[in-house]
Amino acid sequence: MLDVNNFGRIRIALASPEKVRSWSSGEVKKPETINYRTLRPEKEGLFCEKIFGPAKDWECHCGKYKRVRHKGIVCDRCGVEVTTSKVRRERLGHIELAAPVSHIWYLKGIPSRMGLLLDMSPKVLEKVIYFVNYIVLDPGDTPLLRKQLLNEREYRELKEKYENKFKVGIGAEAIKELLKQVELEKLCGELKEEISSSTGQRRNRAIRRLEVAEGFRNSGNYPEWMIMEVLPVIPPELRPMVQLDGGRFATSDLNDLYRRVINRNNRLKRLLDLGAPDIIVRNEKRMLQEAVDALIDNGRRGRAVTGPGNRPLKSLSDMLKGKQGRFRQNLLGKRVDYSGRSVIVVGPDLKMHQCGLPKEMALELFKPFVMKKLVDRGLASNIKSAKKMVERGRDEVWDILDDVITEHPVLLNRAPTLHRLGIQAFEPVLVEGRALQIHPLVCTAYNADFDGDQMAVHVPLSAAAQAEARLLMLSSNNILNPKDGRPVVTPTQDVVIGVYYLTLMREGALGDGRCFSSLEEARMAYEVGDIDLHARIKIRMEGELVETTPGRVIMNEVIPSALGYINRVMDKKQLGVLVYNCYRRLGNEATAEMLDGIKSLGYNYATKAGITVGISDFETPAAKQKILQDAEARVDEIEEDYQAGLITEEERHELVVDVWDEATDLVTEALRDQLDEFNPVYMMAISGARGNFQQIRQLAGMRGLMADPSGKIIDLPIKANFREGLNVLEYFTSTHGARKGLADTALRTADSGYLTRRLVDVSQDVIIREEDCGTHEGIIVAEITEGTEVIEELEERIIGRIAVDHIIHPETGEILVAGDQEIDEEAAEQIVKAGFKQVKIRSALTCKTRHGVCQKCYGRNLATGYEVEIGEAVGILAAQSIGEPGTQLTMRTFHTGGVAGDDITRGLPRVEELFEARKPKGQAVVTEVSGSVRLADNKGRREVQIINGEDEVAGAYLAHYGSRLKVQEGDVVEPGDELTEGPLNPHDILRTKGLRAVQSYLLHEVQKVYRLQGVDIADKHIEIMIRQMLKKVKIEAQGDTNLLPGAFVDVSDFEKANGWILENGGSLPAIARPLLLGITKASLNTDSFLSAASFQETTKVLTEAAIKGKVDDLIGLKENVIIGKLIPAGTGYSRYRVIDIYRPEEQNAVETTVSD
Repeated sequence: MLDVNNFGRIRIALASPEKVRSWSSGEVKKPETINYRTLRPEKEGLFCEKIFGPAKDWECHCGKYKRVRHKGIVCDRCGVEVTTSKVRRERLGHIELAAPVSHIWYLKGIPSRMGLLLDMSPKVLEKVIYFVNYIVLDPGDTPLLRKQLLNEREYRELKEKYENKFKVGIGAEAIKELLKQVELEKLCGELKEEISSSTGQRRNRAIRRLEVAEGFRNSGNYPEWMIMEVLPVIPPELRPMVQLDGGRFATSDLNDLYRRVINRNNRLKRLLDLGAPDIIVRNEKRMLQEAVDALIDNGRRGRAVTGPGNRPLKSLSDMLKGKQGRFRQNLLGKRVDYSGRSVIVVGPDLKMHQCGLPKEMALELFKPFVMKKLVDRGLASNIKSAKKMVERGRDEVWDILDDVITEHPVLLNRAPTLHRLGIQAFEPVLVEGRALQIHPLVCTAYNADFDGDQMAVHVPLSAAAQAEARLLMLSSNNILNPKDGRPVVTPTQDVVIGVYYLTLMREGALGDGRCFSSLEEARMAYEVGDIDLHARIKIRMEGELVETTPGRVIMNEVIPSALGYINRVMDKKQLGVLVYNCYRRLGNEATAEMLDGIKSLGYNYATKAGITVGISDFETPAAKQKILQDAEARVDEIEEDYQAGLITEEERHELVVDVWDEATDLVTEALRDQLDEFNPVYMMAISGARGNFQQIRQLAGMRGLMADPSGKIIDLPIKANFREGLNVLEYFTSTHGARKGLADTALRTADSGYLTRRLVDVSQDVIIREEDCGTHEGIIVAEITEGTEVIEELEERIIGRIAVDHIIHPETGEILVAGDQEIDEEAAEQIVKAGFKQVKIRSALTCKTRHGVCQKCYGRNLATGYEVEIGEAVGILAAQSIGEPGTQLTMRTFHTGGVAGDDITRGLPRVEELFEARKPKGQAVVTEVSGSVRLADNKGRREVQIINGEDEVAGAYLAHYGSRLKVQEGDVVEPGDELTEGPLNPHDILRTKGLRAVQSYLLHEVQKVYRLQGVDIADKHIEIMIRQMLKKVKIEAQGDTNLLPGAFVDVSDFEKANGWILENGGSLPAIARPLLLGITKASLNTDSFLSAASFQETTKVLTEAAIKGKVDDLIGLKENVIIGKLIPAGTGYSRYRVIDIYRPEEQNAVETTVSD
């Protein structure tokens, strides 16, 4: 057996008949499974013990040998080897087929590999294989052609005429004969010749044929192996048969499919032995072919074979495909033991790194550890009695459980796990009850609330797993969000309102204007009730009087002194800034401690404040009536203009909507001015604790305009608010939006999950592989503007990135940042102050590292705030960062109220469109030549002509009258410029403007969608995705290399091949053009066949890989998970594998043995 943990690559290829026989432990000759009386496997049947091994450990079939002492003996009576029953999971059998049979994957796949190799259409092949037509194998000296089809009548006539001068065949045997005659070397030469001399369809077909032929030639597979003589039978434990409670049997569908093959095969053997008429034999061979097809891929050809209740049987291909297939169900995701789940409740007294674990759950999870401790301490004599003690829940057990769980972290996970913060480690604290308690501040990361959410608990068992949980996954080490580097554990809700209330200042409160000599004195005065919490007081600090409030003094007690005295009203945003500053300056532990302090304060003062919401807190503004009357008067005027024909329906609609929008804003303003700053509702919204002014407007102002089901705005607003109540029409108008919102949410969740899955798949092998790839390239970034508004400042875009060259102050000549150094917050500020409008930085887009990115091109790891470490799986990080906010994006198109007719695709569908590199709907017309614009009319169609220097038309483009032009007569345009308005096709940009332009376009467009929803994602995550989409080139001409024309090749492989040719005296390098692949296509074109097969189109990927004899180098994460190895990232990265980890108690034992 091969050592499962010690191989570096895995190869897939076609199996020759000899290979199948060498795997097999015996031939399956009978279709029987088990005997109905004895319930033991039948001999030579599908479950035969002689072939597959004993059904019971160390026991042969006839019972002559029992017990382990006979290990390895083959029983002379029944022929069964005495061994463990688990060999029934790995021993294969085989069926010797009475007639060769074609493998359906290679016949019916798209494209048909047999068809390409033999240059025959799949339809023709099918006719021969399923015994409809004869095929001429050797025309001899007759006028027939080789590979010509003959029907029954033609064959008989020709047979009479020419007798045995020609040779025909039928069925898979004939095709096997043809495949044997294929001379691969010669065929490849002819096809290369044809490719260089032909064009169009012929060239494309030749390229596809050459790909298959080269695949066979280079892999050592023989074409005739696509036709099977021997069929392998998979181990019986992988297609089990079990007895149900009622005495009936449940069996795997594969057993039915195998049984049909064996029955038909045996019948065919018998017919051949009897010398039956040809027509009967042919029919039986056809049935055998169909039975084997159904076994390999049921339903691929014709109707699927069904079992009881008309259910299609699951064939071998179905076992691999889809979410329930072997890859995704069992290899990429497994169920684990040492886990439990329960409802979560809040644990306000917990520290940041703790979670409350129910006692009985803890005992069950840590059972083995507790039992070992019981035996070690001599409280139980052996494991069995220790187990009994635990089950009875004796007092000693609970004390030991306490010892066991100290310093032993557990992992908590909440589904759906959208990003890595969905699994974090905590130190367990035993609690009564049956619910898990979690710290209120980690809820944001989990997106959890306490309305019945459940969480799963997992116990890391090995020392290495515990170390990883403690050092990397502990919740107090996960304060920053990997997607944008901002804190994810910021106070929310009650804590925010408590702290906000605490830090407010109120004019004329008790003790207003008093002065104190120290913080302590002010605190004491408050304690004895001399001054109010919100009073404006002065305190001497560091020699000067500072105006503050007692509340702020209390607040500063939990803030580390290194951050200075914070003297302002603290709302949610300010708390976020405070947490970030604390993290940057003082690190993890201090931040976690401060957060715990803020949490306790917040809860305490939220309770003391007694903030509640009553109906009287919603005051409808007095000015509302007047505002509505004015608006109605203006709408009437617009209506009159429309009736008089001065404006169109579209303009009327737009003007009316504008009037009501303005009125709504005015009502909101009036409401805002009217609310007292100590009004609970106002405090909630302004502090960021809960709700916003849009909601308060609907409760106390007016609901405003609503959209109809298509997204068009209804120009009759809802003038009432919820406090006044809606009438029937208003209620009806407002239901559209609510209904659409619910439907949207359901759809969005699924779509967003699928997008994340594709993103993970395309980027899963992007790992930080080295310190510096040595490139001098980079990308130039500037601030992003939309019109005059700055959307993202330059400073934000360059923080944490590495400069390509020295950045020198234009006036003083001082080096602000040296080349290859990180631009930190201070440096970024100086760069902007120095007047730089753009900066050249290292980027994943220009990184030269193969299979990953280098530290310098990636820059800072946003989740830690420090330089990214080698081995960090930045690809997965990027995919999660883009996918996780996906559920917040809106769905579907936006109808622009009939303006310009074009709907704008926004939200999730737009992100998908960009990452899949699809042609957008209503795309802009783009010029491919440069020159000046001339507008012309061509047969009733508007045409934009581009005139070059010689006054000739260099290019003409049709522009529909419905579309808006972006150019005017006489404008000068360059290739790639837009002539009409609309989204661009990224493939056009790549063709006309090149690589950098398309990278920049995709980056900005994706960011635009997320920004519209107020989601911040760091550029580097999107850059990694774009890098993966642009990783391949398409070979146009082969030159002297052995790259096939039309093949998709990695950029680095292409450069390497050309480099080798030039170094070794070749004159013709290959020519290629850059390709932009959508993420699905890029995932399927990955070098790893395991990763591609487990993603989508499993059978197609495996067919292709087997023919080419592909080797998987196990570079990415998925491949390694599939074969059960540690992933080559993080602590599994090759440079860290050598480190041994011991538990503290083991360490001492190791040291003593060493010193002995």
